[in-house]
Amino acid sequence: MEFIDLKRQRARLEPELSQRIEAVLAHQSFIQGPEVAELETALGAFSGASHVITCANGTDALQVALMALEIGPGDAVFVPSFTYTATAEAILLLGATPVFVEVDEASFNVDLAAAEAEIAAVVDEGRLRAAALITVDLFGAPVDGEAARALCDRRGLKHISDAAQSFGGRLDGRRVGTLADITTTSFFPAKPLGCYGDGGALFTEDAELAARMRSICQHGKGAAKYDVVRVGLNSRLDTLQAAILLPKLAIFGDEVERRHQVAQAYTERLLGYVRTPLPPAAPDDRSAWAQYTVQIEAGQLGGRDAVQARLKAAGVPSAVYYPRPMHRQPAYAHLARRPLPVSDGLCERVLSLPMHPYLTDAEIDQVCAALIGADTGALAPRSLETAA
Repeated sequence: MEFIDLKRQRARLEPELSQRIEAVLAHQSFIQGPEVAELETALGAFSGASHVITCANGTDALQVALMALEIGPGDAVFVPSFTYTATAEAILLLGATPVFVEVDEASFNVDLAAAEAEIAAVVDEGRLRAAALITVDLFGAPVDGEAARALCDRRGLKHISDAAQSFGGRLDGRRVGTLADITTTSFFPAKPLGCYGDGGALFTEDAELAARMRSICQHGKGAAKYDVVRVGLNSRLDTLQAAILLPKLAIFGDEVERRHQVAQAYTERLLGYVRTPLPPAAPDDRSAWAQYTVQIEAGQLGGRDAVQARLKAAGVPSAVYYPRPMHRQPAYAHLARRPLPVSDGLCERVLSLPMHPYLTDAEIDQVCAALIGADTGALAPRSLETAA
């Protein structure tokens, strides 16, 4: 069993992928070829975003967003501690200061009340300018964009949504890509929409911001190639990756729905055995379900290590995202301002299970039976109404 099975997806898309790759090899516009612009248009149509700029990877997308907002030394950027290093890394590379805040243990996403308290504390201290809030849609569930927007408006901050794991999700009738001043995503192969290398994109409704970000991605160029109007990066999505993403995007809506069904199937089987992730709040809301992550309390089912060992023995891969929060990482420990017990606790309890659109019911049964230490015949799916 694969944790993320790209081989089955490739089998589904083989003719389209081959045609797209062959077309690039024929025209040989490997950088900024026509497929890049075609992909940006298609991403805008899918997400509803007015402006889409592709780039080299998801980490660059975060850095480009911060650069476009002119964030640098003396600025504080508020980020959840329970996230991947890229979120904090991009801030530090620009000389700004990441301020780690607590998350909600049920949604895994930033606790906006805790974020506001931290913003107020930084403002009161007066050493740093409270510049931006980066929310992270961890494991695929979108952060409440309206609530985050209201917080940023109250405090005079910009809102960047790190949607590396949530592209394809939607909340309150709006798709990820339209819920923040700038949304960034990643096309790393393991993401819900992934290419066969690195890639990323930025989304915004602001035409001026979009022009600035596009310039930054291309060495800060202005109207002409050798007209350099700002400091920029070499951060372009190569044409082959755009060609690969186009047929993947064509089936992406269907894959997100199947991920939703897989998550429901997991929850039905695991209710009462472990703490399952929150289902979407409304019937039309969608998580992109980049990961299906349960919480295993100390001693529950023998403990997380024992559960992982059972899964491994049954041929089922699993992963811990993340074993250590950012405020406890050696590179960032000097930035820790206060204890963050929820983030610490999650790192001790979380376990991610295989998640992709091509999991069969039999494979889901195999995963769940191994997790709880039961025969597959003992699994009794329970009503999702109980989960809610």
